[in-house]
Amino acid sequence: MLILAAEGRLPKIDFAVFADTGWEPRAVYEHLDRIEREIAQPAGIPILRVSSGNIRNDALNPSHRFASMPLHVLNRDGTAGMTRRQCTGEYKIKPIKKQIRALLGYPYPKRIPKDVFVEQWIGISVDEFHRAKDADVAYMRNVFPLLDLGLTRTDCLRLLRARGFGSTPKSSCLGCPYHGNAQWRALRDGSPEEWQDVVEFDAAIRAGNARANADGQRLLGQAFLHRSRVPLDQAPIDHVTAREWAQRQADLDEATADVELALEQGAAEGCSPWSCRSGAPVADDFDVAA
Repeated sequence: MLILAAEGRLPKIDFAVFADTGWEPRAVYEHLDRIEREIAQPAGIPILRVSSGNIRNDALNPSHRFASMPLHVLNRDGTAGMTRRQCTGEYKIKPIKKQIRALLGYPYPKRIPKDVFVEQWIGISVDEFHRAKDADVAYMRNVFPLLDLGLTRTDCLRLLRARGFGSTPKSSCLGCPYHGNAQWRALRDGSPEEWQDVVEFDAAIRAGNARANADGQRLLGQAFLHRSRVPLDQAPIDHVTAREWAQRQADLDEATADVELALEQGAAEGCSPWSCRSGAPVADDFDVAA
C-alpha cells in the first residue's frame, strides 16, 4: 500500500504507522529503515513508530503488568494447552489507537466528536477477505485498498519483487509462539545471536508469568515457545511434514505452492493486528493499472 500510494496509484496517505513490540527481528528494523528512506521520505509520507514498550523485557519483569503471550503449555497431567493471547492488543492495537487520537487532537480521555475520524488503510488481501472488519471505535474507519484492487497475496509479492523488495521479512516478535519450523530454522541458521536470545527467553518463561510467579501463583505446568512443548534448542524444528516433502518433489503450479502449512509456516493469522502476512517470493513482475 505504501508503494502504491508513493507511486500515485493509490491516493497519497498522510501517515504510515508501525507498531513496534521492541522485539522484532533485526531484518524487520532494517527493512523499515529502507522503506522509509527509499519510498516514504521521497513521497513525503511520514512513518510514525509507536510502542507500548519492549514485550521481551516486560514478560520477564515481575513488577510489570504482564500482557500475555500465547505460550504453549504442558500441563501437569500431560495434556497440552495455551495461555491467553493479549500481546496483539497491548503492543500493536493500543499504541496505534493512542497515536491516532493524538493526530486527531483528542488524546485519552478526551471525547472525540462524531464527525472527527481517520480513514485507516489495512493491508488485507483477497485471500484473507474474511479478516476485513469494521473498526471497534467511531474515530477509526477501516478501508481495505488491496481488496478494492482485487489483489491476492501472490499479486502483492509480485509487486514487491518488481520494486526490489522481494525479500520483505515478516513482522513478528523474535520469540512468537506462532512461528512455524521454517521461521525457527531461519533464525537459528541465519542469525545465531537472535537465536540465542530466543532460546534464553524460552528457558526463562518455563514457569510462565513472571509476575504471577513472584506472587506465588505459579503456572500449573510448563510454558514453551515451540508447539512441541520441549525446550526450543531441543525442539524438532528440522522436521519436514510428509505433505511438504510431496510438494518439494512435485512441479507445483503457483497457486498450490502458495499454500502454507501450519506446522512449517506458522499460524496464518500471526500477530499482526490488521495486515496480511507475506509468503515465499514470487518471480514474476507485476504492475497495477493507475
